[in-house]
Amino acid sequence: MPARENPTVAMIESAYRDHGLDWRYINCEVHPDDLAHAVLGARAMGWAGFNCSLPHKVAVIKHLDGLGESAKVIGAVNCAVRRDGAYIGENTDGKGFLQSLLTKIDPRGKSAVIFGAGGAARACAVEMALAGLSSILVVNRSPVRGQVLVDLINSATSTKAQYVSWVGDYVIPDSIDIVVNATSIGLYPDVKARVAVEVTSLHPSLVVADIIPNPPRTMFVKEAAMRGCHVIDGLGMLVNQGVISIKYWTGVDVDPAVMRKTVEEIFGV
Repeated sequence: MPARENPTVAMIESAYRDHGLDWRYINCEVHPDDLAHAVLGARAMGWAGFNCSLPHKVAVIKHLDGLGESAKVIGAVNCAVRRDGAYIGENTDGKGFLQSLLTKIDPRGKSAVIFGAGGAARACAVEMALAGLSSILVVNRSPVRGQVLVDLINSATSTKAQYVSWVGDYVIPDSIDIVVNATSIGLYPDVKARVAVEVTSLHPSLVVADIIPNPPRTMFVKEAAMRGCHVIDGLGMLVNQGVISIKYWTGVDVDPAVMRKTVEEIFGV
């Protein structure tokens, strides 16, 4: 379903209002050629920080003064925060996903399957690895892209990663605890697109997560729920990355329930 307004702007502004914070969150369109000037402008105006979306998540790094631990490993930034006059790049996407995952399961010592090897998969996989995940299978169509993510996890974390070619309906191994769809399959308007997985291999003890926020209950989430799995929808990641960003900028722990209510209203949940 189409969003009537920008959900990120709406949910962050709702948190500011709820907590009586005299702050504003403004959406700015920045052409790639103007990115350096935009960061200079943020510095000149004394912004506490800003978010970056595609196509700026990697390009912005050279305009910042440093990177947080996971952002350094991921190699992408979606949130900049001013600390002691310097702009430090963080990646709250993966942190937001991890926070959502922790409501169902602690990844320490667990095994996971992640579908996809793009930026979102990279953020989620790295955060799970840094949180103590034992092993992860990266299931992807492109072997080159999939192996890049596997090599990153094996070299930068203690988690054991392995690439698996995604051909036909993937069968989830019995040893897996966590399954994550980090692809865009099922994103509006292609809501009937299905993640190619053997549905009968989705057993009830699995925690199944989808990072897609629109629609909140994708076909993948619905299929997993019908199989008795513990499911996590993409609104959790969206809301939690916003909560973490606000904490970075303001120092305030805002109520995620207020933000979730706002995005649920936008998506008609």
